[in-house]
Amino acid sequence: QVQLVESGGGLVQAGGSLRLSCAASGRTFSNISLGWFRQAPGKERAFVAAISWYDSTTYYENSVKGRFTISRDNAKNTVYLQMNSLKPEDTALYYCAAKMPGAAWNIATGYAAWGQGTQVTVSS
Repeated sequence: QVQLVESGGGLVQAGGSLRLSCAASGRTFSNISLGWFRQAPGKERAFVAAISWYDSTTYYENSVKGRFTISRDNAKNTVYLQMNSLKPEDTALYYCAAKMPGAAWNIATGYAAWGQGTQVTVSS
């Protein structure tokens, strides 16, 4: 079982940037595909981005394409989410999660292990 710990959230003005980190432990990190999801108050958890373990292919939700970049450093057992040009609607609790083999990239039920989340707040 993999354990995930997110960090890097905070308060930023619209147009600003943040980099989220997700540190993994407990099993071989390089064989795990990982994703970022977010949940705003009163809304369901939503897919943001994901990266495959095999060839680091990336996947993005349409509203973050061109603004967010997901990456991974297998030597550090860490996945990152660089968020640029942040908007107030990006405000949410951001989670990283480990995808189950064969599961869809953008569906939360396809992810088996979750971190505790890190809060991102974008002011207008």
